[in-house]
Amino acid sequence: MQRRGSNHRLPSLLFRSRISYVMLAMFATMSAVYVAGRLWQDAQNRVYLIKELDRRTGKGHPAISVDDTLKVVACRNQHKRLAALEMELAAARQEGFVGRYTPETNGNHTRKRLMAVIGITTGFGQKSNRDAIRKTWLPTGVAWTKLQEDKGILVRFVVGRSANRGDSMDRDIDEENKHTKDFLILDDHVEASEELPKKTKLFFVHAAEKWDAEFYAKVNDNIYVNIDGFGAMLASYMDKPRVYIGCMKSGEVFSDLSHKWYEPEWWKFGDGKSYFRHASGEIFVISRALAQFISINRSILRTYAHDDVSAGSWFIGIDVKHINEGKLCCSSWSSGGFICLKMSLFCLAIFATPFFHVKQIVENYNRKFFDVFLFEI
Repeated sequence: MQRRGSNHRLPSLLFRSRISYVMLAMFATMSAVYVAGRLWQDAQNRVYLIKELDRRTGKGHPAISVDDTLKVVACRNQHKRLAALEMELAAARQEGFVGRYTPETNGNHTRKRLMAVIGITTGFGQKSNRDAIRKTWLPTGVAWTKLQEDKGILVRFVVGRSANRGDSMDRDIDEENKHTKDFLILDDHVEASEELPKKTKLFFVHAAEKWDAEFYAKVNDNIYVNIDGFGAMLASYMDKPRVYIGCMKSGEVFSDLSHKWYEPEWWKFGDGKSYFRHASGEIFVISRALAQFISINRSILRTYAHDDVSAGSWFIGIDVKHINEGKLCCSSWSSGGFICLKMSLFCLAIFATPFFHVKQIVENYNRKFFDVFLFEI
C-alpha cells in the first residue's frame, strides 16, 4: 500500500517542477527583453544627441578647435600679466617712482611739472574771505598766471555744489568764477560743513588727476600764506617721495554729542580716547605719491568727523614720513618767520604787546598784506 501511494505522488511532483522551470524561463526571457530594450533606447538617445550636437556645432567638427583653445589660453595669460603689471604700477606710484619732471605735451610745447597745487577750501557766503585773499597773498590777472608759470604754484578755491543744484548759491559761484577763473568746482560734492572731510578727499582726487605737481596742499580760507616762503619750504623736501607735512598734533577724542568737536566714531580710538598724530587742518601738504594714493583708493578711504583726522588716518598704514613743520602752525606766532597765519592772530600780533614788532611782521610777510590790513581797519 505504501509503495503504491509513493508512486502516485511522483508524477505530481514532476509536473510542479516543470511549471516552475517554465515560469522561471519566462521571467528570465522577459527580463532579458526589458534590459535589451532599455539599452537600445539609451543607444538611440545617444545617437540622437550626438547628431544634434554635430548639427549645432558644425557638422561633426569640434566646437572649439586646437587653435582656438591656444588663443584662449594665451588671452588668459595676457590678462594675468596685465593684472600683475597694474598692481606693480600702482605700487610704483605709491613709492613715488616717477620722473620728477615728466614732460606733458600741450600743442607744440612741453611744460614742466608744477611745484605745488594749493586748494583753498571755501564755501557759499564766504566771498569776503576770498576777496581778502585775492587782495593779499593771492595775485590776480597776469601776476596770477606768472605765479604758475614762474614759480610752479597753482592756487584754486575749492567749493562744491548746492543741494538744490542750480540755485542762487551755485549761480553766484559760477558768476564769480567767470570773472576770476580761480575756482575748482567739485560737481560731485554737495557743499555742507559736515561734509568737509569728503570735500578734502575729493580735492586731492581731482587735483591729482587734473594737475601734475610735486606737492598738493589744502588751506582754509581764513589763512594767509607767504607764497615765497611756502615754495622755499617745499623745495627742501623735494628729495622725499612720500611726505606728509604740517603742524602735527594730537588730542582728546570727544564722545559727548553736544561738544563742538564731537566724534561719532569715538569708540574706534580706544579706551584712552586720543587721536593719532595728524597735521592741523588749517594747512597741510602731501607729496605727489600720497595724492595719487588717495586718488587710486578713494572708494575705500573712510572719513571721520574732521578733515584733519581723516587725512591723518589715510597715511597710518603706509610708509609715510610725517614732518612736523613749525612754520605751518598758523595759530601760533614764530619769531623766526612764518609761512601761514590766521587773520585774527595777525591783528593780535600788531596790537597786543611790544614784543611783537610791526616791522618784523611786515618783513616776514609782505608789504601788500600790511597795506590791505591797515586799509581794512
